[in-house]
Amino acid sequence: MQRRDFLTTALAGATVSQSATAYSTIRPDANTLAEAAREVPVVGDYDVIVCGSGPAGVAAAIEAGRSGAKTLLLEVHGCLGGVWTSGCLTWILDNTNKAGLVQEIKTELQKRGDSATVPTGGTFSFDAEGMKLLLEEYCLKANVTVRLFTRVVATAQKAGRLTHVVTESKSGREAWSGKVFIDCSGDGDLAAQAGCGFDYGDSSGQGQPMSLLCLITGVNYADIKEYVRDAADSKGGSPSKKRLEEAIRRGGHSPSYTHPSIHPIREDLHMLMANHEYGFKGTDANQVSQATLKGRAEVHKIIGSLQSLKGVWSNLRLVATGEQIGVRESRRIHGLYTVSRQDLMTGIRHPDAVCRVTFGVDVHSVKKDDEATTNYKRGTSSKPYDIPVRALIAKDVQGLMMAGRCISGDFIAHSSYRVTGNAAIMGQAAGRVAALAVQSNRLPQDVKWADVKWSVE
Repeated sequence: MQRRDFLTTALAGATVSQSATAYSTIRPDANTLAEAAREVPVVGDYDVIVCGSGPAGVAAAIEAGRSGAKTLLLEVHGCLGGVWTSGCLTWILDNTNKAGLVQEIKTELQKRGDSATVPTGGTFSFDAEGMKLLLEEYCLKANVTVRLFTRVVATAQKAGRLTHVVTESKSGREAWSGKVFIDCSGDGDLAAQAGCGFDYGDSSGQGQPMSLLCLITGVNYADIKEYVRDAADSKGGSPSKKRLEEAIRRGGHSPSYTHPSIHPIREDLHMLMANHEYGFKGTDANQVSQATLKGRAEVHKIIGSLQSLKGVWSNLRLVATGEQIGVRESRRIHGLYTVSRQDLMTGIRHPDAVCRVTFGVDVHSVKKDDEATTNYKRGTSSKPYDIPVRALIAKDVQGLMMAGRCISGDFIAHSSYRVTGNAAIMGQAAGRVAALAVQSNRLPQDVKWADVKWSVE
């Protein structure tokens, strides 16, 4: 009963009954309800708990499991992979210098025939269904407990150290105890619930726009090659993007994103990114919902515009839109180190580097104003730079790490390191450090870097 009593005290006011909950209004004019404090069952005890199974989270869980830690992976959607799968972002950005799990995933997808079968302009593209299955198999083989359809809603702490997360799902409200936690939610949800400080957006507090991606078919690569992202686009020329934008306009629609792009996967299967939803906040469910509805409506308009041109677009069909909209900007959790614009301008190196970022500054203007993007980049010439493990360790709560786009950094640096190749390798490093911390009975920041046996390229 001792642990159960602790949870009742620590979570009072943040919990609900497992069955019917009694509610009473605090004030008739306040439009609020008071929830009765109830005990929440602790349904699992783990070494490492990873919240979010996107590129960062799934890599963190796999590495922690492979390192011998009893690991739990919590995911709100019905598959692993996050933006790679649920979000239809079927290519890995900033992957060429990434070894470890990123290279392992690429090699295995190629072996299985689930990587791109047509030229991709220097990127690595893949079949999302193949990625889903591969990630699930990797997790199960690493003895990771995977819980889908589960959202983290609260935390418990003791003496400033995170001890439990509380979740909601079809199974009701449950608690899970852990020794080290890794926030890979993208939005920094776990860290925010735990009380960590964070930054959001640019100096005005506005974040980059969201994009709802989609998969298309009915058009062959050879026939639309002039509209497909190629090596020239990788170098910043964007000729294919300009041609695609002009085609969409000829069909009668002015796209919200003026640099739309097609990324080939198969001869007749491609990913399309062609919309920007401005002014929506990634931490507000109402705003994310509005952005998603608006984005999906525009995707259908774009498809209709291209179809109206006939010719190579005659048989164009929309296969799927993302289950989740692509959120570029959200909370940046305060860590023991803050990755900065100065870091990427100087090409900084760190003795405790977990990742070397080669992707340049990629700020999508917070407003529909191309000039604003230019202003952000003005005076910023980026070089490959290191992200230290300290940026992955929360400053305000003990026993908490982050990986992916919610790590500690400023607005400009975030636009560079946020992409999935970096997120995955950060996650893998966080998983290894977390496992070592548990096995040596230390906090993550006290793990000797030499013991991590990690190198960057």
